[in-house]
Amino acid sequence: MNKPLSGNPQKAPTKNWANKKEFVILHHQQKSFMNAIKNAVKEQRIENDMRILELLSQTFPNIGAASTEIINLEAILNLPKGTEHFMADIHGEYEAFLHILKNASGNIKRKVKELFGNNMRESEIRELCSLIYYPEQKLEYIKAAEEDLDDFYNIRLHQLVEICQTVSSKYTRSKVRKVLPREFAYIIEELLHESLSDNDKQAYFNRIIETIILTGCAENFIIALCNVIQRLSVDQLHILGDIYDRGPGAHIIMDTLCHHHNFDIQWGNHDALWMGAAAGNDCCIANVLRLSLRYGNMTTLEDGYGINLVPLATFAMETYADDPCDLFGPQLDKDDTTHNEKTRRLIAQMHKAISIIQFKLEADLIDRRPEWKMSDRKLLEFIDFDRHLFRINGQDYVMKDCFFPTVDPANPYKLTAEEADLVKKLHHSFRVSDKLKKHIQCLFSHGCMYGIFNSNLLFHASVPLNADGSLKEVDLNGQRFCGRALLHQIGIIMRSAFNSDTEQAERQFAVDYFWYLWCGADSPLFDKSKMTTFERYFLEAKEMHVEEKGYYYTLRNDEKVCDMILDAFGVEGPHRHIINGHVPVRAAKGENPIKANGKLMVIDGGFAKAYHDTTGIAGYTLIYHSRGFQLVQHEPFTSAEEAIRNGTDIVSSTQIVELSSQRMMVSDTDKGRELEGQIEELKELLYAYRHGIIKERSRK
Repeated sequence: MNKPLSGNPQKAPTKNWANKKEFVILHHQQKSFMNAIKNAVKEQRIENDMRILELLSQTFPNIGAASTEIINLEAILNLPKGTEHFMADIHGEYEAFLHILKNASGNIKRKVKELFGNNMRESEIRELCSLIYYPEQKLEYIKAAEEDLDDFYNIRLHQLVEICQTVSSKYTRSKVRKVLPREFAYIIEELLHESLSDNDKQAYFNRIIETIILTGCAENFIIALCNVIQRLSVDQLHILGDIYDRGPGAHIIMDTLCHHHNFDIQWGNHDALWMGAAAGNDCCIANVLRLSLRYGNMTTLEDGYGINLVPLATFAMETYADDPCDLFGPQLDKDDTTHNEKTRRLIAQMHKAISIIQFKLEADLIDRRPEWKMSDRKLLEFIDFDRHLFRINGQDYVMKDCFFPTVDPANPYKLTAEEADLVKKLHHSFRVSDKLKKHIQCLFSHGCMYGIFNSNLLFHASVPLNADGSLKEVDLNGQRFCGRALLHQIGIIMRSAFNSDTEQAERQFAVDYFWYLWCGADSPLFDKSKMTTFERYFLEAKEMHVEEKGYYYTLRNDEKVCDMILDAFGVEGPHRHIINGHVPVRAAKGENPIKANGKLMVIDGGFAKAYHDTTGIAGYTLIYHSRGFQLVQHEPFTSAEEAIRNGTDIVSSTQIVELSSQRMMVSDTDKGRELEGQIEELKELLYAYRHGIIKERSRK
């Protein structure tokens, strides 16, 4: 009997050559057989994918084109992961938003310090960063003060090119080329791919810089480089809801986002409120107006969207002429100088007028949707007008204000003729605003109720839970959903409000549902027992102001609950997280934004100035680069003018949440998995070309 061949080729038997030859022949036969099976399987897959491959062949018409793209995609997989920037709860504070967007939550300053920290003063670093953030405005100040502009241009151009080389290093030349301004694209590309340490090219490099200055192009070239640095510092922007409300420039933020290169939005409760207003929900319209007036912010309404507030102002002045409306004065900054006493008085009258109209409109919607079980929010009927008390459940409560000239005690929820006419005019104004339509369309085209990116689950507020931590089933128009299915179905309902081919009854439910999303107990965007708007305005008793939070807000501290939610949403990976906004983190009281042993991060931006006294800071943003997560805590922003003039920045402190010893590459990301799928399809196309299944064509 012959002994089997050893696993070590050096110790293989040297005798019995006939048997060895038979073994080799058998081995080749087995290998050929296995290859035949593989080819058969591949050909079967190709046959199944023929329509896809035929379409793919139109872009890559021959072996050369397909091979080149495979090489390109394989190379991209081995680049470092792009930087992701997470922001939430911007609330119309456009100056702070734009500044943090420009400085990438301090990411640009970090890179500048890495490059020049050893040979530049802190003041010089601030000036350089200020130039990168606001190049056009900063150059105006510099030109007025700088004695030797050519020398300044020479120094700054060298520095900016070096920064640009750093931020572009994780991208392909093709991707960088796409973001370069057309007029300077060739020169910038040359500078980006030349090394200052190369003696043979140093004269070439320096001469380019000198010629830029000599031809009078330095200023425009600096602006172009600064914009490229901003653009390449962040690869993807995530907005976790609440762009609207409180601050004066939600429309400016939306304009910026509509032109942003790569962003997504997870809708917040205030976004849903404005979407409902745009859809024609009168309750949402009233709430939008009430909140805008409460914070003295008519800029977004009037200048941003052209909403005509004259009818409301006229009605309020006539109806509440004898009412001081003390409870309805706007909540303004302490140093506010833009609103005089007359303006504040008018805002207070308008504020009260729309609030009473809101309570009436909401009562009508509550009656039309009894399945929402919100009849406890109909409160005007409990006012005792004779005794100036609020009486409910056998208990009397002191009213802070009991002057309601438009409320009929016998029929408290009926709109007066003047109120009904006003509602029609306001409804029309919201529905015909082209700018508002454009921005709502942007919210839909880039947004959803939740998002999953690179093992991170993003949603604005909550996922409704039961007391035991299990997913809560919620009724949606007669059907019950929970977890991922609930958020997905809500997204479908919201979109159907704007789809002209949706059946009338379904569309009306969708329009109505925007208001429930704003204040309904089982809304993932609210998730509280009730919204106590009436009580907070009119009742002294603090116990009547309480809004009990849903179970998610307490159970999210439990790592097991977070893991359950991540499993329910199909989020995979060894380092997975939930990232939320919505609830301001009270840092002044020691609250930590990192919860559940690092599984959950709360990044309420705290941009709204109304929150600063509560939180003690101006909130958080999050950076996720190839090395890991960095949570950035911000102090309140002064102004863009201050940042330009004096080089001041938002004072920020960085907390390292999770860093990896090994850089995360594109191959480790969702994009990497997508590229790997494309590579497999291209390999199938190559096989089809080489075996004559699909004919090659010349590239046109």
